[in-house]
Amino acid sequence: MRRSKNEAGGNNGHSHHAMMLEDFRKRFFVSVVFTIPVLFLSPIIRQGLESAGVSLPTIAGASYLLFAFSTLIFFYGGKPFLTELVSELRSRQPGMMTLIAVAISVTYIYSSLVVFGLAGKFFFWELATLLDIMLLGHWIEMRSVMGASMALEELAKLMPSKEPIVWERMVRARM
Repeated sequence: MRRSKNEAGGNNGHSHHAMMLEDFRKRFFVSVVFTIPVLFLSPIIRQGLESAGVSLPTIAGASYLLFAFSTLIFFYGGKPFLTELVSELRSRQPGMMTLIAVAISVTYIYSSLVVFGLAGKFFFWELATLLDIMLLGHWIEMRSVMGASMALEELAKLMPSKEPIVWERMVRARM
């Protein structure tokens, strides 16, 4: 005996999308919270605030705090992009997730090396804000796609299961 699509779990696509939607939302808000200290610890942001007349205290070990907060953002906020990087490369079809994952990885690795001795500048605030914007964008996109999909399903429910007899008569009359 064959089960209908709904009995067989056909709506799992919606529950999967709902879970992913909630995951992106949660990752976005957690990343934004960790981005705030990254912004205030970043040398270029601090310079900009100080040149605007804002007095900021000197924080010992600021580069290590930047590294710690950015590590949390990179691994927690970046997980969906890093996971999809592997998936896209395995299927030999690099896409947007690959682009984002490469960008955040290069930024994180380079900035981490600067913390531990490589001459250069940090790009931690760029990493954090890029991830925030990408998470927000994917969250909004998934909400839109899920809403459109559900709207199409509701429209499909309005369609009759069989063609009305009137339609058949109209077609025959034209022949």
